[in-house]
Amino acid sequence: MKINEIILATGNKHKVSEIKDILSDLNVNIKPMIEFDNYPKVVEDGLTLEENATKKAVEVAKFFNSWAVADDTGLEVEYLNGAPGVFAARYAGEGCTYEDNNKKLLKALENADNRKAKFRCVIALSDPNGNNVILSKGEISGIISEKISGTQGFGYDPIFFVEEYKQTFAELKDGIKNKISHRALALQNFKKNIANLIG
Repeated sequence: MKINEIILATGNKHKVSEIKDILSDLNVNIKPMIEFDNYPKVVEDGLTLEENATKKAVEVAKFFNSWAVADDTGLEVEYLNGAPGVFAARYAGEGCTYEDNNKKLLKALENADNRKAKFRCVIALSDPNGNNVILSKGEISGIISEKISGTQGFGYDPIFFVEEYKQTFAELKDGIKNKISHRALALQNFKKNIANLIG
C-alpha cells in the first residue's frame, strides 16, 4: 500500500512546524491533526519513547483511517541517571511551561560535576489499520548549560548546549537545528525507512 497522505499526530505547534520543514522534500501530503475540527487526545502513559510514539501513531491512524506519524522525545541527563527521560515534557509537573522545566533541571544540576546529556527521538508511522508500525530513531549528545540562553526553538533548547557549535539549540541560526537535532536525525532515518512506500 503506497502512502499519499500522512496525518501528523501531535498537538504541539512547534513540532508541527519542525517536522513539516524536515519532511518538505517528501512527495507526500502532510496534514497536522490540529487542523481538523476533531481529533483524538492520546494519553501518553507509556514508559518508553517507543511505546508513546507507537500509541499516538496507531490511535490517530485508526481515528482518521489514514497513515499517521507521531514522535516522542526524551532528554536523558547522566548526572540524574537518565532523568527526566520519557517524562521530559512534564518534568516540572502537569501543565508546566517550557521555562518551568528548564529552571527545575538547572536547579537539579546546581552542584553537578557532570552535565552530559542526550536528546533521543522516536518516530512512529502507523498504517491506517494500526496493524503495522515502522519505528525510526535519532539522538544527539550535548551538555546542559548553566543558564538559559537563546530565543529560538522550544522545550529544553535554551539549555541544551551543542559543543560542536558552541551554542545552545536555541541560539543556532535558522535551519541548523533542523539538520543536526535528534528529531532531524530520526526523520532522516524515517525517510529512508519509508522510501519504498512513497509514490
